[in-house]
Order: sequence, then structure tokens, then C-alpha cells
Amino acid sequence: MFHNILITGGAGFIGSNLALKLQKEYPNSKILILDDFSSANFKNLKGFKGIVYSCDVSTDEVFFKIEDFKPDVIFHLASITDTTVTDQEYMMRRNVDGFKNVLELAYDNESIVVYASSASVYGNVREKVPLKEDREKSPENVYAFSKYIMDNLAQEFAEKTSLKIVGVRYFNVYGPREAHKGKFASMIYQLYLQMKSGQRPRIFKWGEQKRDFVYVKDAVDATILAAKAPRSTVYNVGSGEATSFNDVIKYLNQALGTDFEPEYFDCPYDFYQEYTQADMTKIKEELGFVPRYSIQRGIKEYVDILEGRINE
Repeated sequence: MFHNILITGGAGFIGSNLALKLQKEYPNSKILILDDFSSANFKNLKGFKGIVYSCDVSTDEVFFKIEDFKPDVIFHLASITDTTVTDQEYMMRRNVDGFKNVLELAYDNESIVVYASSASVYGNVREKVPLKEDREKSPENVYAFSKYIMDNLAQEFAEKTSLKIVGVRYFNVYGPREAHKGKFASMIYQLYLQMKSGQRPRIFKWGEQKRDFVYVKDAVDATILAAKAPRSTVYNVGSGEATSFNDVIKYLNQALGTDFEPEYFDCPYDFYQEYTQADMTKIKEELGFVPRYSIQRGIKEYVDILEGRINE
């Protein structure tokens, strides 16, 4: 049971879904959200009953904003998630320095820390096999590098202080409350918007690239469970399945009642992950986590929410 819960980045995509789920699961707990609103939207927190402060956790103001709040657990989701940012100093300062501040806060309050890592740390994997947490890392851009360094920092800090620090290595998360991300929202949402407007969905040639898409409700469940990990570690958070872009369009067609054919075009990127699939063995064995949503079920529920057929 958590009495005081701190969520950084709590007005963002995963953070807001997490805040509302925790509010429901722990109705007697106090939940405090810190978010600088640089890539978030207050509308994501409709129905949230806790406190929200505007705060950039990479600055010293974070220590003053929560000086009277003693968190039992910190869910650290605040970071620059735009993978196209090339300003290395900016990315590292916001992500890595911000995480260091959060760890110092945790040390002062003896808090458990659960933080957002990323499957991007694995790099461009050639062999099509599920990715295990302990495989070699090969970050290909500064965003992935910042997450890789955060993983290293977490391990070092945990060994030095005996704090429990647990990383959740998210794969391709999609679902409600991501619309504010615009062009950085999930591919599933982008394709939905194209098809909803009557356009053929555009994907890179020839649509056989595969991704591990995980529905945000599953990602949130795994994140909450991670706070109960037996020790400091990192867990993959995916569906455990690799789904082709062509199949995503097929499932969107089924959910929308449409029959669009894909429009293929050349990939413009030098670096592009052709294949991702999470090995979910570790989180299943240690925490008992099994995703509830297949890609087909997740897309159907998501489209039903977007279309107003069901409530979130």
C-alpha cells in the first residue's frame, strides 16, 4: 500500500493513464504530479483529484516543489520523448540530469523509484528474435543514448544506496491520451487519423516491418507492478508479439468497418528499427505480469474509444 505517490510527467501519455489508474486502485493515497507541460495536456487529467504542479525536474525547483511531500514511491516518466531532437546537450540535461535529481529526492525520502526506460536502447536489431533485457545495447540516437545512460545511473545509484530502483523498458505503447503528441503519437493513432479522414494509410515499403505494440493499459499495469519488484532491475514492457504494419492496417480496417489498401513509400530515415519484439519472460516470472491485450483487441478498444462508442 502506497500512502504518498509522486508521478513526474503525470500529464503526459503514459503518466496520465498511470495517475488515473493509481487513483482508482489506491483511493486513500495522496498523488502528486509534477509536469512542465512542454509535451503534455491538462485534458489528459480530467477526473484527477490530486495535486498538479508545473515543474521541470531537471532544475533545482523540484526539491522545493515537494519539500512537504514524502513519497513512498516515485514513478518517473518525465523526459524528452521526441526522438528527432538532435540537440545533445538539451536531451542529456533534461533526461539524465532530471533523473539524477529524482534519484536524489528518492534518497532523501527513502522512496522506491520506477522509471521509464526504452526499447530504443537495443538499437537496430538484425536478428528477428525476442529481445532479452541483458542483451548488448546499441543506442542509435541521443534519445536512446539518454535512456541507456539512465539505466547505468540507476544501477550505480541502487548499488551505492540500496534504494530499490526499477526500470520499465517500454516498447511501442499506444492508446488513449496520446493525441496531444501530434506527429509523435503512435503509428496506430496516425494511421487511424488517415483512415478516418478517408485517406489510404501510408506506410514504408512494403509494410512487413514488425513492431512490438503494447496497449497503454497493459503498460500501466506493468509499471504499477514494477514497484513491487524483489530488487533493483529492469523489465521489458511489451506485448511479447511482433506485428507487421500491414496487419495493423488490417485490424484498423476491421475496427472501423473500412477496406483501405495501404499506400507504400520509401523510408526516409538512415536509422530505422525494422523489427522489435520483447522477451517478456523476466517480468512474467518475477512479477506474474501477462499482457491482457492482443494487438487486435487493443486496436478495437482504442478505436471504440476514439469513435465514442465506449468510455475510457
